[in-house]
Amino acid sequence: MTQKNTYILAIDQGTSSTKAIIFDKQGVLVAKATVPLKSYYPKAGFVEQDPQEIYQSVVNAAKLCMQSFKELYPEEVGNIATCGISNQRETFVLWDENGAPLHNAVVWQCKRSIETCNKLQAMGLEAEINERTGLKIDPYFSGSKLMWLYENKPSVKKAINAGKAYFGTVDTWLLYKLTDGQQFLTDHTNACRTLLYNIYDLAWDDFLLKKFNLPTLNLPQVKHSSTNFGSSDFEGLFENPLTITGMIGDSHAAAFGEGCYTNGTAKVTLGTGSSILWNTGQKPIASKHGMVTTICWSIENRIDYALEGVIVSCGATIEWLKQQLGLFAESRQTEEMATSLESNEGVYLIPAFSGLGAPHWQMDWKASIHGLTFKSDKNHFVRAALESIPYQIKDVIVAMEQETNTALKTLNADGGITANQFLMRFLTDLLNTEVVNIGFVDVSGYGAALIAGLGRGVWQSIDDFPKHTQSQTYQPSADNSIVESAYQGWLEIVEGLKK
Repeated sequence: MTQKNTYILAIDQGTSSTKAIIFDKQGVLVAKATVPLKSYYPKAGFVEQDPQEIYQSVVNAAKLCMQSFKELYPEEVGNIATCGISNQRETFVLWDENGAPLHNAVVWQCKRSIETCNKLQAMGLEAEINERTGLKIDPYFSGSKLMWLYENKPSVKKAINAGKAYFGTVDTWLLYKLTDGQQFLTDHTNACRTLLYNIYDLAWDDFLLKKFNLPTLNLPQVKHSSTNFGSSDFEGLFENPLTITGMIGDSHAAAFGEGCYTNGTAKVTLGTGSSILWNTGQKPIASKHGMVTTICWSIENRIDYALEGVIVSCGATIEWLKQQLGLFAESRQTEEMATSLESNEGVYLIPAFSGLGAPHWQMDWKASIHGLTFKSDKNHFVRAALESIPYQIKDVIVAMEQETNTALKTLNADGGITANQFLMRFLTDLLNTEVVNIGFVDVSGYGAALIAGLGRGVWQSIDDFPKHTQSQTYQPSADNSIVESAYQGWLEIVEGLKK
């Protein structure tokens, strides 16, 4: 691309909303629109979304974003070079040969397949599944919920058996709709989250598909994250169809946007829960410490793998203190409350509200508070909640360092909680490594823009990507002994609960 001004449209399709964002070639966000998205809860533990509403949220967000862009840069509309899509992972859609959904989209949060997972465990498939997909048997991943639909919805079973059911994660569904059914594709990062894809052979796994009674399911062709996936006019929004040259799962997009390009670089997203992705280079590393092995991102002639640790409760813990206990009115108050104490005097919160995730995987645990005395007050509660987030991250990072035999170089952090300076400094001291906050919130959309720009030739290589001046780098204190001592107390409690 040779235009003086070049722009990229990024679609960031998330669980609660869809964002459409336009970035320029310098990586600057120039226009943005957000459209909310509903989830439906037909039974306890069931989470669904309407596939048509997911698609419509993308079209509506793109239209609103373009409206803003046209008002700001009316002469530049023709300089939007391409589109990249990042999407909520593991959520999937099934549709028929006419593009009509066979069922609502089943969302990653849905727990309907717990019994299905138990059956797979009883069949002795845990090791086989892990050795092929890098994943654990868990309702989090698409495959077990797909099996549940097959076993419990006769219309779905009939369509799959007849070879007339098409499966796709959200990226595939959006691409299919945006291209009027012309493209049935996905990328490595989304395929590898389904429990159906062999990350070593880089192919849909026939053995597992047979075990799951799904050999006649139509599955999308898998491509690099950065390639030509087709083009769309977004229902008449663009005079000339816009190419789509990037598709990538949202956590992977964040890792790409935050520069996790070499072994030993990692990112942590601090949201409701947390996803830690550690780039392990061009070879997968099988985990022995409760991580999953996944594809980090892929471009032409290169696939980078990663270890991922999932933390169940981060921001959700802070939200619980606010909503259920009413300890503060605004989350930003927690920083001042935590710093009002010199230390937390042995008070710890184990935030196992929905179990404790990696590397412990104690999913039947309940949350607990430890070390309270008559001196303890709400500030101790708040500080214990904040400290529980770095402690959990440290647990995952230590396990990843052991598995990769590599010391952490840099941790890149994103998400709303990164605004809390107490938490960021505590995390930095605890890891004794620099922590970098990229400096803006839309990092998944940014990663999708970068991967799409690479596919379109906006940049020739990763080395050409813009450098960010607004990022904030935290350096560990000269003496982190107090923080390290506090962490030992956390470990003692966690290990004690396992006994």
